[in-house]
Amino acid sequence: MSIKHALRAATALSLVAGPVFADGHAKELTIAIVNNGHMINMQKVAEAYTEETGVALNWVSLEEGVLREQVTSDTATGGGQYDIINIGMQEAPIWGAAGWIEPLEFGDDYDTDDILPAIRAGLSHEGTMYAAPFYGESSMVMYRKDLMDAAGVSISDNDSWENIKAAAEAIHDPENGVYGVCLRGKPGWGDNMAFITTMVNSFGGAWFDADFQPTIDSPEWKAAIEFYVDLLGNYGPPGSEGNSFNEILALYNEGKCGMWIDATIAASFLEVDGVAYAQSPNAGNPVGANWLWAWAMAVPSGTENAEEAKAFIEWATSKDYVQAVADHPEFGWASVPTGQRASTYANPEFQEVAAFAEAELAAIESAAPEATDLKPYVGVQFAAIPEFPEVGSAVAQEMAAALSGAKSVDEALAASQAAAESIMEEAGY
Repeated sequence: MSIKHALRAATALSLVAGPVFADGHAKELTIAIVNNGHMINMQKVAEAYTEETGVALNWVSLEEGVLREQVTSDTATGGGQYDIINIGMQEAPIWGAAGWIEPLEFGDDYDTDDILPAIRAGLSHEGTMYAAPFYGESSMVMYRKDLMDAAGVSISDNDSWENIKAAAEAIHDPENGVYGVCLRGKPGWGDNMAFITTMVNSFGGAWFDADFQPTIDSPEWKAAIEFYVDLLGNYGPPGSEGNSFNEILALYNEGKCGMWIDATIAASFLEVDGVAYAQSPNAGNPVGANWLWAWAMAVPSGTENAEEAKAFIEWATSKDYVQAVADHPEFGWASVPTGQRASTYANPEFQEVAAFAEAELAAIESAAPEATDLKPYVGVQFAAIPEFPEVGSAVAQEMAAALSGAKSVDEALAASQAAAESIMEEAGY
């Protein structure tokens, strides 16, 4: 969808006379974004949008945890500070149902059916999409095959955690600045807990039972967290309790990580030679061992610029935007946002430069967000209930304390269980 068509379809205002609106002044949209690579690239690509429409774009780029706090507070109170916000699958259906964000309906040439089904479903409530995916992701293993070959070890799809540990030990060489494995440790429900939850899932654990009572004191949680602390404590970089996506991406590109299990979207930004990919490991239960997420764009109900905001989102999440990144002199097909549209994966030019494409798509399509007997709630690395961010944030602090050695695993799990029980009881469960 062209820039002009998106704006005209949403506002019914002519652009022929120049980049001004009925009041004689150009509009300005304030956009809150997470400070990840694709979002940063968007600021450059979107300069063309401002040039053609006259809509000025005021970018507020925030670290993931800070973004969630500020966006949640402003949106819940109808503060109107932002016209467009980055949110994800945990928030979109809940906030849509609550009326906090606007429903999104775009023109036929937007081709909503091109959005990957799992991504679209995760951003919808009762069939209505409330956030449009800028990029989508699952998680997978990204590893230095050259280091593995030199050490005589290998990684397979859906490998065992024990083999992951053996491989990490084999390539761990801190004297030469290489750590066997890099994993998230920074506290946050979308930071360390995104990874930790998939590990717990793979050990057969879950956040809640069928009555939504916390089960963090289960043997499965204990086994998973003991393994996590041991693996990262022995074969990870020092200070891992301060590392999340951006910090580890920098370490990896500095050649300091032999293996990284994290968001598939990272593969677009890896600059080290010899990277190979594998589907996420598990400890006997592959269901929920790889997460499902999308950083998406939504319109808070408190904005006075809803139509212009929807027009920008329609353009920024369209096929034409993907092509604009591919055509941009600083980027190209290797830098396009992925995980949101089937047409991107079908494009030969993308396939030629994206060695990770097949593994990424397989991870997204194999993710299992549906409720099961073992995991009686929607969501892989989160639970799609309003109380989860508070529960997840409380537990995140305890897991970081266990990783740093400030608490034992048993102490951290007991404190996590108590905090979760208190939050859920107060919420009426």
